[in-house]
Amino acid sequence: MVCLGNICRSPLAEGILKSKLPINQFIIDSAGTGNYHVGDPPDLRSIKVAKKYGVNISNQKGRQFSETDFDTFDYIYVMDDSNYENVIKLARNEQDIQKVRMILNEIYPKQNYNVPDPYTGGIQGFESTFKMLDEACEEIAKKLLK
Repeated sequence: MVCLGNICRSPLAEGILKSKLPINQFIIDSAGTGNYHVGDPPDLRSIKVAKKYGVNISNQKGRQFSETDFDTFDYIYVMDDSNYENVIKLARNEQDIQKVRMILNEIYPKQNYNVPDPYTGGIQGFESTFKMLDEACEEIAKKLLK
């Protein structure tokens, strides 16, 4: 799960997907394309909204996406066009590129919708983001469990 700073959207997506899958069978992580919040916990508003829905993300720590993530993960879900472009720039080959997907394409195939970044807004933006990601992660979980 990849967003810009790894404090709002991608920590939510990581936590949501972890809550839907057997953790001993999957490696689920999140990262940011920027290095602004490496080592920081998620935004308090993300933590609050996740907790409201029974998802604990308070122990996560921000990290930056790296080339080695292509080796570790089968799927790399990005939150928006900018994240997509930044991740693709690190791809070493076509196989890496094929792993990168827009997360909302899971519920709106081939539409390439962005998950809005709630960082500069209020708590309602985080609520909306959680609901979008929950729906997308439900589809991802169904596919992975098949």
